[in-house]
Amino acid sequence: MQPFSILMRWWAVAALLISALMLAAAHWFESQGLPPCPLCLRQREVYWAALTIAGPAVAWTLISRAKGTPRLAAFCLFAIFAIGTVTATFHAGGEQGWWDLPATCMGSTESINAGDILASLDAPATMPSCGDIAWSWLGLSMATWNALISLLLTGCSLVAAMRPRDAQVPRLYREP
Repeated sequence: MQPFSILMRWWAVAALLISALMLAAAHWFESQGLPPCPLCLRQREVYWAALTIAGPAVAWTLISRAKGTPRLAAFCLFAIFAIGTVTATFHAGGEQGWWDLPATCMGSTESINAGDILASLDAPATMPSCGDIAWSWLGLSMATWNALISLLLTGCSLVAAMRPRDAQVPRLYREP
């Protein structure tokens, strides 16, 4: 069996691992002093959604001893990663000035009045602007890299969803 065929058969496992790595990378960048903007947080939601689909799909595959990722799960992952591609592309285009970003993405320095909760929380809150490129590698911003990775994940999910049906029949329900 070819490596690509194995990857497509076990796509839920790959999607689970890649989504976890993307979230870990995002949180690592945040721990290094790069706070997320509102669109960055939206892009993270895509990977959380992918985890909620891929996790049960992997469990189902292992419990039922199926020959791979259920096609419905692969199609759901396709839809999730397609949304991620659109969101990241919108963010990257806004960074490049190709279109205007929403007003909620332009950053804020207004103070949050938390005096009713704890007086010590009354401090200026800064939200980075979605239009600013905080980090880039090889000339591509973090949002652009995310768009490219999401596009690759979208394509792989679609290919996994289109696998032959006979690869999906779990042994649990086969007649002897």
